[in-house]
Amino acid sequence: MKRQMVRSWQEETAELELQAQKGQRCHRFACNTCPYVHNVTRKVTNRKYPKLKEVDDVLGGAAAWENVDSTAEPCPKCEHPRAYFMQLQTRSADEPMTTFYKCCNAQCGHRWRD
Repeated sequence: MKRQMVRSWQEETAELELQAQKGQRCHRFACNTCPYVHNVTRKVTNRKYPKLKEVDDVLGGAAAWENVDSTAEPCPKCEHPRAYFMQLQTRSADEPMTTFYKCCNAQCGHRWRD
């Protein structure tokens, strides 16, 4: 007697299709290439949250601060008299540009915006 191998949907590359059963309030997953069917008996949820970008990533990282000018703007954290600055358009074009500052003191490096 020969044994026949039955392939399951997990061994195939086919995806399961969500189907609504006619006349009932229940749903099921069904494979289009094999007879596999799984009735959904309870609510299934799965939440995925995207990884938030760091402020440095949005502003261009450390490389964005390499060739910027400095101005006589005191640091609110260490009171160093000078700060590097750059201006970016963060809102709509009819709004003024946002000025970002970074303290010139290497030990501080505090960042703020105006």
